Amino acid sequence: MPASPQTASEPRWFKSSYSGGNTTECLECAYVAHGALIRDSKYQQPGPIVSVGSEAWCRFIGALSSAQDQAGAATL
Repeated sequence: MPASPQTASEPRWFKSSYSGGNTTECLECAYVAHGALIRDSKYQQPGPIVSVGSEAWCRFIGALSSAQDQAGAATL
């Protein structure tokens, strides 16, 4: 079967595994080709979305991992 162009799909949003049971106080993230999108879970549409480039996102995640290694998960 020949390849055909795919239509752009909606981002797949997910919540952090650190999110608690209170659904009004968490962020959601979606990975996209250029990096990541971040939004407040209570303003899903048409709420504001922050777009973060791939390099900046990788540095952010790296900094969080480094902080967790140094201080423990309880401080994040």
